[in-house]
Amino acid sequence: MPGYEPLSLESVCNAGVEILGIQDQDPPLGKVTLRGLPFLVGSETPAKDRCFVAPSEPVSIDIGKAARHVVVAHRLLEPGGPAGHGVGSHVADYIFHLAGGRTVEVPIRERFEIQIIGHAWGRDPFLAVSDTQDSNAARFEGRWGMAGFRMTEHNKGWARTFYLWQWESPQPDAVIERLEIIPRGLPFLVGGVTLGHLDEHPFVRTPGRPVRLVVTDDDVAGRDGVLDLDVDRGVATYPQPIPTGNDRAGYGAGDWPPATSPAHASVTALPSATLVVGSKGEELGRVRWGDVERDGHAENDRVRVELADPGRNWVHVKILDDATGRPVPCRVHFRSPEGVPYQPYGHHNHVNQNIGSWHLDVGGDVLLGQRTFAYVDGTCQGWLPRGEVVVDVARGFEYEPLRETVRIERGQRGLTLRIRRTSNLAADGWWSGDSHVHFLSTAGAQLEQQGEDLRVVNLLQAQWGALFTNTEDFTGRVIGADGANGRGGGDYLTYVGQENRQHVLGHMLLWGLKEPVMPWSSDGPDEAELGGALDATLSDWADRTHAQGGTVVAAHFPNPNGEPAVLVTTGRADAVEMLAHGDDALLEYYRYLNAGYRVPLVGGTDKMSSAVPVGLYRTYARLDPDEEFTYEGWCRAVRQGRTFLSGGPLLRFAVDGRLAGDTVELSGPGTVTVEAGVTSIFPLQGLELVCNGEVVASAPARGEHALDLCEEVRVDGHSWLAVRAIGSDHHLDEWGRRVFAHTSPVFVACGGPWGMADPAGLHYIRTVVEGARDYVRHTAIRRPDDLTTHHHGEANHLAWLERPFAEALEALDRRARERHR
Repeated sequence: MPGYEPLSLESVCNAGVEILGIQDQDPPLGKVTLRGLPFLVGSETPAKDRCFVAPSEPVSIDIGKAARHVVVAHRLLEPGGPAGHGVGSHVADYIFHLAGGRTVEVPIRERFEIQIIGHAWGRDPFLAVSDTQDSNAARFEGRWGMAGFRMTEHNKGWARTFYLWQWESPQPDAVIERLEIIPRGLPFLVGGVTLGHLDEHPFVRTPGRPVRLVVTDDDVAGRDGVLDLDVDRGVATYPQPIPTGNDRAGYGAGDWPPATSPAHASVTALPSATLVVGSKGEELGRVRWGDVERDGHAENDRVRVELADPGRNWVHVKILDDATGRPVPCRVHFRSPEGVPYQPYGHHNHVNQNIGSWHLDVGGDVLLGQRTFAYVDGTCQGWLPRGEVVVDVARGFEYEPLRETVRIERGQRGLTLRIRRTSNLAADGWWSGDSHVHFLSTAGAQLEQQGEDLRVVNLLQAQWGALFTNTEDFTGRVIGADGANGRGGGDYLTYVGQENRQHVLGHMLLWGLKEPVMPWSSDGPDEAELGGALDATLSDWADRTHAQGGTVVAAHFPNPNGEPAVLVTTGRADAVEMLAHGDDALLEYYRYLNAGYRVPLVGGTDKMSSAVPVGLYRTYARLDPDEEFTYEGWCRAVRQGRTFLSGGPLLRFAVDGRLAGDTVELSGPGTVTVEAGVTSIFPLQGLELVCNGEVVASAPARGEHALDLCEEVRVDGHSWLAVRAIGSDHHLDEWGRRVFAHTSPVFVACGGPWGMADPAGLHYIRTVVEGARDYVRHTAIRRPDDLTTHHHGEANHLAWLERPFAEALEALDRRARERHR
């Protein structure tokens, strides 16, 4: 006997599709499946003329069989009152006649057992369900207008043609002779009746349960991509790969691209449901959900489905600083031993389904590799599985990442974790900051920077073609964790500045602005608007920033590699930014230092998605021991070159006791003593001392977490010295940045004021300046002077544009002349 058996109503059908109205002339007819259950609507050969039962007088439907449940597909055609006020109106009586003369009469009421189709939102029936199931949104495609809805991941199953109502027989073994339908006034129709013979409720009444999907076919398991999971009588979430490699406590897991198997999903289904597992359109196997629930697993030749549901508790979690005993902001990840994530309520298990998230869903969570972390204020709550739970907690580079397996017992409602600070650079005057962050709100920046123990975030307005971001966040004031009044006052400060951009000439960061410097971008895509013209130079933006007391940083140095050469040679660049370890960036930075330009180095992330944590590359700036930590003081320390950038390693560096940004003055050639060291929560590959761009000493490592270097260095002329540390690994952010750190230089002057002028470097810089000037003259789009009044007010716009390039060339000429004196 089939589990569900549709009855033929063909002999009593008396209405066609015209009864539905002109808006619904294509209903499901013939043999159909509704919520995974079979129905026969009208005749087996679909026909639109006599396919429904629309009772105007009592109708009897012969059954003649025992059944546990009777499922009726029906719909109300007209409401009993306006605006839903007909709720509870008596529509019909369904009378079930059992063998032996017993009858069971059930009233069918508006918005209880039956409802109109297309009712107002929020007026679903109380005792009936729609004829379609809830579902997942299309995973990798869809209409642009649905992009925001796609992030909800799921769709509600709205009633298309019928509502389904079920009746449970009080005597499952008794024959149901017939169903008598007695109309009571309001028009309605019945489309189909199905008998349920299985010992299960015909509608899903159980919550989702986690499963682990394992492909046992090695060729398929190693594919990239994701598995497909279809359920006929229920629903399942998207299968998500479980990261199995490159596992790092607190800092992510997973190789790229991720393998198809193993994966996890959540399934809610009838025991009779069939789960079909597939990959890239190929069916790998099918199992019965009831078997999985009964035995804990089910499998065939190519796939195994394992139940991973030991039960769950709603748990309130506290994460405490081990030294202070107080809750501490951080980021957390919880998972079962099988790899199923259980993130705090309000956070993603997989942010944006682990696919790209530029300007989408940025904030509150971060993805490292294939593992999502939630930023919390030191407390969180949500479901955790009973039994063992694997916990990862991280908080920047000065706390030891935590990997701990805890046990959640039946009835447990609380959990306390502790993390330990291993360094406190702020106590020594070194305060960390991210030079370059996009898209977060100011409140989001505050949460995330505290979760990363990052003292400063420069959150930047920007233009991206027709998109303007963080416009509403600009106030011209610092925002502090304890200083919402705009004075700062906290140890975690956010300031909304700008990134101003031109696709050939360069990008720049403007910190500490009191008012915006416009336009934010210039000269067309992909920074400015389509058809835009060159209305401003980086030098103009820098001058207007300095006029406000702000700080100018050449972004992601050296690229775009054009006008940053002008900014440096004319003294308009207060620092240059490095976003990742790279030979090109190092070569360019060393070239400018060797040419005699004392340019501080800063680090930042250029965070534009949920796959980059704030401060993964950060700037440490040194304030005087007795100086109060303020945003203005931090920027001033950057301008003075008292910095090192860090992608994990924490550096110590002194030359004859002088620190980064300082100058050691010798009367002539001589020897200086360099003392350097590094500590790191990540394994190290080495510590290197760089003099004038060349490595002159090193301390190699094989995974150690601390190194020291003490070296006597011979100096025969004006020089600079810096140290850099290289880690063994690359981070699992979307950039794959190297674990790395680099100081700004200590300068060594030999017999007079410090100065260097490497001729090859000066020639290179001159060539870049001339090339950028030629772009302005011959390539850039300009507005006609006779039709334009520019923001600078000058009549000759080209002359105004070229002026800073002429200043740079004059400055280079002076430096070359000084070199020959």
